[in-house]
Amino acid sequence: MATLYTEQESTIADPIDVIEQIVAANDWPFDRASDGELSVAVTGSWCDYHFGFSWREAERALQLTLAFDLRVPAARRPEIYHLLGLINEQLWLGHFDLWSDDGVVLFRHATLMGDVVSVSVCEELIEIAIGTCERFYPAFQFVLWGGKSAGEALAASMFETVGEA
Repeated sequence: MATLYTEQESTIADPIDVIEQIVAANDWPFDRASDGELSVAVTGSWCDYHFGFSWREAERALQLTLAFDLRVPAARRPEIYHLLGLINEQLWLGHFDLWSDDGVVLFRHATLMGDVVSVSVCEELIEIAIGTCERFYPAFQFVLWGGKSAGEALAASMFETVGEA
Protein backbone atom coordinates (compact mmCIF):
# COMPACT_ATOMS: atom_id res chain seq x y z
CA MET A 1 0.00 0.00 0.00
CA ALA A 2 1.31 3.45 -0.88
CA THR A 3 1.78 5.65 2.13
CA LEU A 4 0.93 9.32 2.48
CA TYR A 5 2.26 9.61 6.01
CA THR A 6 3.88 12.94 6.76
CA GLU A 7 5.39 14.34 9.93
CA GLN A 8 2.36 16.56 10.48
CA GLU A 9 -1.17 15.43 11.10
CA SER A 10 -3.95 16.54 8.82
CA THR A 11 -6.32 19.11 10.17
CA ILE A 12 -8.95 18.33 7.56
CA ALA A 13 -12.31 18.19 9.33
CA ASP A 14 -13.62 15.40 7.13
CA PRO A 15 -11.63 12.13 7.26
CA ILE A 16 -13.32 11.01 4.04
CA ASP A 17 -11.06 13.55 2.29
CA VAL A 18 -8.02 11.89 3.90
CA ILE A 19 -9.26 8.41 2.93
CA GLU A 20 -9.83 9.62 -0.63
CA GLN A 21 -6.20 10.81 -0.82
CA ILE A 22 -4.96 7.41 0.46
CA VAL A 23 -7.19 5.54 -1.99
CA ALA A 24 -6.05 7.72 -4.92
CA ALA A 25 -2.38 7.17 -3.97
CA ASN A 26 -3.00 3.40 -4.21
CA ASP A 27 -4.81 3.70 -7.57
CA TRP A 28 -7.86 1.90 -6.16
CA PRO A 29 -11.15 2.59 -7.96
CA PHE A 30 -13.54 4.59 -5.80
CA ASP A 31 -16.81 6.45 -5.83
CA ARG A 32 -17.70 9.34 -3.57
CA ALA A 33 -21.48 9.02 -3.22
CA SER A 34 -21.78 12.00 -0.85
CA ASP A 35 -19.67 14.19 1.39
CA GLY A 36 -19.73 11.60 4.17
CA GLU A 37 -19.42 8.37 2.17
CA LEU A 38 -16.80 6.71 0.02
CA SER A 39 -16.86 3.32 -1.72
CA VAL A 40 -13.62 1.62 -2.75
CA ALA A 41 -12.72 -1.59 -4.57
CA VAL A 42 -9.55 -3.39 -3.48
CA THR A 43 -8.12 -6.57 -4.97
CA GLY A 44 -6.77 -8.87 -2.27
CA SER A 45 -4.83 -12.10 -2.46
CA TRP A 46 -7.99 -14.23 -2.09
CA CYS A 47 -10.80 -12.10 -3.51
CA ASP A 48 -12.02 -8.61 -4.27
CA TYR A 49 -13.00 -6.50 -1.27
CA HIS A 50 -15.45 -3.65 -1.24
CA PHE A 51 -14.78 -0.90 1.29
CA GLY A 52 -17.43 1.47 2.50
CA PHE A 53 -16.37 4.46 4.59
CA SER A 54 -18.96 6.54 6.44
CA TRP A 55 -18.35 9.69 8.44
CA ARG A 56 -20.72 10.91 11.16
CA GLU A 57 -19.91 14.48 12.06
CA ALA A 58 -22.09 14.58 15.18
CA GLU A 59 -20.16 11.72 16.79
CA ARG A 60 -16.89 12.51 14.96
CA ALA A 61 -16.83 8.80 14.11
CA LEU A 62 -15.51 7.04 11.04
CA GLN A 63 -16.93 3.63 10.22
CA LEU A 64 -15.33 1.33 7.71
CA THR A 65 -17.02 -1.72 6.29
CA LEU A 66 -15.15 -4.24 4.18
CA ALA A 67 -17.33 -6.73 2.32
CA PHE A 68 -15.97 -9.98 0.92
CA ASP A 69 -16.73 -11.04 -2.60
CA LEU A 70 -18.38 -14.11 -1.06
CA ARG A 71 -21.98 -15.26 -0.42
CA VAL A 72 -22.95 -17.67 2.35
CA PRO A 73 -25.80 -20.04 1.41
CA ALA A 74 -28.55 -20.38 4.00
CA ALA A 75 -27.63 -24.00 4.74
CA ARG A 76 -24.07 -23.02 5.83
CA ARG A 77 -25.00 -19.95 7.89
CA PRO A 78 -25.19 -21.70 11.29
CA GLU A 79 -21.58 -22.91 10.97
CA ILE A 80 -20.48 -19.51 9.61
CA TYR A 81 -22.11 -17.79 12.62
CA HIS A 82 -20.12 -20.14 14.85
CA LEU A 83 -16.96 -19.26 12.94
CA LEU A 84 -17.71 -15.53 13.25
CA GLY A 85 -17.89 -15.88 17.02
CA LEU A 86 -14.61 -17.78 17.18
CA ILE A 87 -12.82 -15.29 14.93
CA ASN A 88 -14.20 -12.24 16.74
CA GLU A 89 -12.76 -13.57 20.01
CA GLN A 90 -9.31 -13.27 18.39
CA LEU A 91 -9.64 -9.66 17.19
CA TRP A 92 -8.49 -6.52 18.95
CA LEU A 93 -9.98 -4.11 16.43
CA GLY A 94 -13.15 -4.55 14.42
CA HIS A 95 -15.40 -7.54 14.06
CA PHE A 96 -16.89 -9.79 11.42
CA ASP A 97 -20.61 -9.88 10.64
CA LEU A 98 -22.86 -11.73 8.25
CA TRP A 99 -25.31 -9.53 6.40
CA SER A 100 -28.56 -11.40 6.92
CA ASP A 101 -30.32 -10.22 3.74
CA ASP A 102 -27.84 -11.55 1.21
CA GLY A 103 -25.32 -13.61 3.17
CA VAL A 104 -22.33 -11.32 2.62
CA VAL A 105 -19.46 -11.55 5.11
CA LEU A 106 -18.36 -8.13 6.40
CA PHE A 107 -15.53 -6.76 8.50
CA ARG A 108 -16.57 -3.61 10.36
CA HIS A 109 -14.87 -1.12 12.62
CA ALA A 110 -15.74 2.35 13.86
CA THR A 111 -13.35 4.79 15.47
CA LEU A 112 -13.69 8.19 17.08
CA MET A 113 -11.52 10.69 15.24
CA GLY A 114 -11.52 13.68 17.59
CA ASP A 115 -10.66 17.13 16.23
CA VAL A 116 -7.53 16.15 14.29
CA VAL A 117 -7.64 13.56 11.52
CA SER A 118 -4.45 11.55 11.39
CA VAL A 119 -3.33 10.31 7.98
CA SER A 120 -1.26 7.61 9.66
CA VAL A 121 -4.26 6.38 11.69
CA CYS A 122 -6.43 6.23 8.57
CA GLU A 123 -3.72 4.29 6.70
CA GLU A 124 -3.35 1.90 9.63
CA LEU A 125 -7.12 1.29 9.81
CA ILE A 126 -7.16 0.36 6.13
CA GLU A 127 -4.14 -1.93 6.49
CA ILE A 128 -5.62 -3.65 9.57
CA ALA A 129 -8.95 -4.22 7.81
CA ILE A 130 -7.35 -5.70 4.69
CA GLY A 131 -4.87 -7.76 6.71
CA THR A 132 -7.59 -9.17 8.94
CA CYS A 133 -9.75 -10.14 5.97
CA GLU A 134 -6.80 -11.70 4.15
CA ARG A 135 -5.93 -13.73 7.24
CA PHE A 136 -9.41 -15.13 7.86
CA TYR A 137 -10.77 -15.47 4.31
CA PRO A 138 -9.45 -19.05 4.05
CA ALA A 139 -11.38 -19.99 7.21
CA PHE A 140 -14.63 -18.97 5.55
CA GLN A 141 -13.67 -20.97 2.47
CA PHE A 142 -12.85 -24.03 4.60
CA VAL A 143 -16.35 -23.94 6.09
CA LEU A 144 -18.20 -23.06 2.89
CA TRP A 145 -16.44 -25.20 0.31
CA GLY A 146 -14.30 -27.58 2.35
CA GLY A 147 -17.06 -28.78 4.66
CA LYS A 148 -14.90 -28.12 7.73
CA SER A 149 -16.25 -27.21 11.16
CA ALA A 150 -15.75 -23.68 12.47
CA GLY A 151 -13.09 -24.91 14.91
CA GLU A 152 -11.14 -26.75 12.21
CA ALA A 153 -11.34 -23.75 9.88
CA LEU A 154 -10.13 -21.32 12.53
CA ALA A 155 -7.24 -23.59 13.52
CA ALA A 156 -6.12 -23.80 9.91
CA SER A 157 -6.31 -20.01 9.41
CA MET A 158 -4.38 -19.28 12.62
CA PHE A 159 -1.47 -21.43 11.41
CA GLU A 160 1.53 -19.18 10.74
CA THR A 161 4.13 -20.28 8.22
CA VAL A 162 7.78 -19.41 8.67
CA GLY A 163 10.27 -19.21 5.82
CA GLU A 164 9.80 -20.26 2.24
CA ALA A 165 9.33 -23.63 0.57
